[in-house]
Parts: sequence; structure tokens; C-alpha cells
Amino acid sequence: MRKAFKQIAFCALGLILFCIVCRLTVFHGYTAHIPLHFAQDSALGEAVPRLEVERPDVAHLGTAVWHGSFVSVPVQPDRPGTTDLRILDQNGEELGFYMLRVGRFGTVYDWQTGGFTGDTAVLIAVTLFWLSVSAIMVWHYSQAKGAAYYAYSTIYYAGFSLFSLATGLLMLRVTLSHILRPADFSMFSAYGVINGASKQFMMLTMPVMIFFAVAMAISNIALLRHERAAVPNTLGLAVSLLLIVGEGIGALLFFRDFSGSEWEGRVSNTLENVYATIFVYFECMLVGSAICGVKAARYQPAMDKDFIIILGCWFRKDGTLPPLLQGRVDRALSFWRRQKEETGKEAILIPSGGQGKNEPMAEAEAMRRYLVSQNVPERAIRMEAQSANTFQNMAFSKKIVDELDPGGKVLFATTNYHVFRSGLWSNLAGLHAEGIGSRTKWWFWPNAFMRECLGLLKKRWKQEIFLLALLIVFFGVLSMVLG
Repeated sequence: MRKAFKQIAFCALGLILFCIVCRLTVFHGYTAHIPLHFAQDSALGEAVPRLEVERPDVAHLGTAVWHGSFVSVPVQPDRPGTTDLRILDQNGEELGFYMLRVGRFGTVYDWQTGGFTGDTAVLIAVTLFWLSVSAIMVWHYSQAKGAAYYAYSTIYYAGFSLFSLATGLLMLRVTLSHILRPADFSMFSAYGVINGASKQFMMLTMPVMIFFAVAMAISNIALLRHERAAVPNTLGLAVSLLLIVGEGIGALLFFRDFSGSEWEGRVSNTLENVYATIFVYFECMLVGSAICGVKAARYQPAMDKDFIIILGCWFRKDGTLPPLLQGRVDRALSFWRRQKEETGKEAILIPSGGQGKNEPMAEAEAMRRYLVSQNVPERAIRMEAQSANTFQNMAFSKKIVDELDPGGKVLFATTNYHVFRSGLWSNLAGLHAEGIGSRTKWWFWPNAFMRECLGLLKKRWKQEIFLLALLIVFFGVLSMVLG
């Protein structure tokens, strides 16, 4: 993640340098684009209005170019100060004015439209920045392979690359609109799009999230029909409700009619953008977790493993394996047999799991008995029967791996929705392993996977709150400043 942040920082510095170079070499003055709609409501008729600056010592005008609906006039700075660019009819009566300010370094600021010398270069740089951020994240996501794939950074790359791409494409439209239609699309319009990036993304993805929420609710209802009505089995419904309510609140905020002062408008716009930032943050985390989880569950590792860890879970009192646990063992056994047939390499199977309070034996022993019943030789089995959770599964199994072959290649088998999170625990335990997942019923997978997503967030709640706070402050300040 640090490498990606460094690349993003270098990209930002490079684009700032690009803006400075463009400002010094290309953009020496400012071109004001003045719409002529005011002429339709005056007695100007077909006559051409006159343009002049109130203080010629501050700035002077170049040759105006008339485009029908607007006029473009170059403004060349002379010295720091403030002046008005006045639009006059043939009788000298003022039809309108633009307040201009010349800064210390000769930069012209247009208070009427928010434009300034070199604003086009800045828009291009902002567009390239967001597109570059998306490209950097996609590249790092594509490079995360094997055990390195199981990391929180992978979730960020997968989720926030979509936000960066959408924002970059939105900025591309803004930049092209400002270049092609400068009188209709002023810099103030561009500022509104920039500070409302989260709001735009939330509205853009609203149909997808509503569809996702409905699909989640349907699968959860099917789960409750097949399983007992316990609180953990209603998590999908709760998440679906939160998504739909969250989108509804966003729609009410974004599409409501507002009337008030400029200050009240800034406050209202800031609250909207902060709300959208919070929602989009968790939306990106959810999407990133889903992408990583699905890819991890479908991963097909190379047939070169020395050890295969089977993560245990609840089993029946008579010692037989329920479908969930048997699916894990069968998935590991299938890989073990295929590797042996194709390469001749016989991996060591490590059934991992201690004895729970209501269990007649250790989970590892129950899995060992099943493996033996499937004609797996005892020499190929090494039990880990002390662990009580996934982290201990990995940590205690690592001791066995280190004892037999410290450099051995390791694979773990679990249920499909549990692969990515198990990979995280594996890395935390210092066991660099790849994972494979067994299938579950379609109505069981979404709710179980949602528990995994929340588990991922719970593990790093302090870091998540810190990053979210930074985004809230950034977009909040941006909204208050740009309005």
C-alpha cells in the first residue's frame, strides 16, 4: 500500500509541476468568455457591445473574438490589483461587468466565473490525476498474486479504483466541456463537479446498489427458509435495509428543492457531500471485499504444494461431517488426488481444529477419520488438534510446516466465502499460503460472505475511521470553499 501511495504522491507532484510549467510557458494571460445573453434583454439590438477595463494600469484587453452567443477577450496583466471588465452599449451605458484581480505573479482571477490564468491546465491535471490513481490501483491489484493477494490493500485497490475511474471520466467530461464550451461551462461549474465527486458516484451507482440490496434480501429470505431464524442469519436483510435506506436518504438530500442564503447553501452542499463521502466509502469497501472474495474463492493454484491445511468447523456428535465441513475436506482431497495424479507429488494433509465444548473429539480427528475412510494413507496426514479459531489454525499449522519442511509450499482449504479472510489470518500468522474454497448453497453464500466483509472491517475499525475522517475533512473543506 505504501508503494501505491508513493506513486500517487509522485503523480500528484508531477502534475503540479506540469501546471507550473504550463503557466510559465503557455498561459501568460487570461481569456474571459462572456456570454451575450444580457443583450437579448436590452436595447442593444444588432449592435456590437464595447469592452473596456476600468483600470488600464492593472490589465489591458486584447482583440475580442465574437462567437455569436459569447465573446472571448484576452486579458493581459500589467500589475497587481483589482479592476472591472465592463460591457457597454454604443451609448456608453453599462450592460454588465466582470470583476478581475491580478495577483502578485501576474495571474488573472475572474470572480464572475471562477476562472484564472491556466485553469484549463489545472483541469487537465486533475483529470489525469484521477485516471492515474485508478490505473495505479488497478495495476497493484493485478500484481497481487498468491499469498500476497490476501491483504487489506487489495480491497482498497479493487474498490477505490472504481471510484477513481468514475471520477476521472467525470473530470474528462468536465474538462472537454470547459474547453469546447467555455462560456456555458465556467470554472464554477467545474468546481461544483469536483467537490461533489462522491455525490456523483453515489447517484451513478445507485441502481446497481439497489439491485444488489434486493438480491441480498432474496437470498437471505431463502436462507431463513432453510435454516433456523437466528440473528446471524438475518445479517443480509439488515445490510440490504441499510443500503436501501441509505440510498433513499441520499436521493432526498440530492434532489430536494433548496432555498436560502449563499452561506446556507454552502452548509447544505457540504452536508450532502459529507453524507455521500461516508456512504461511498463503505460502498467501495463492500464492492472491494466482494471482488476480492469472489476472485479468492475461484482461484486455481498450481499443482506444486507440499502441505494442504484443512480448516475445521462444527461437526455432528456422532463424529460424521456435516455438508459444510465435508465440502472443505472433499475440496482439499480433490486437489490432493489431482496433484498426485498429474505430478506424482504427495502433499501432507493437515486437518486443523481443536475440540469444542459440545464436540466429542477434536475437529482434526473427525476430519482425519474421514480422510482415512477415503483411502488416504496415514503417512499423508498430520493433525493439528489445538486451535480454536482461524488464526490459531494457521499459526499452529505453521509449526508443523516449519518442523517438516520450512520452505514448503502451503495451500489451505475452507469454504468459498471464507477464503479471503482466512488468507489474511494466514499472512498475519506468518504462513504464506494460497487458498481454495468449497462451494455452498446459493442462498447460504451471500449472508455468510457479508459476515466476512463485516469481520474484515471490524478487524481494522480504527484505521477505517481514520481514513474515513480524512476523506470527510477533505471533501467537507472543499465543499465549503468551492460551494
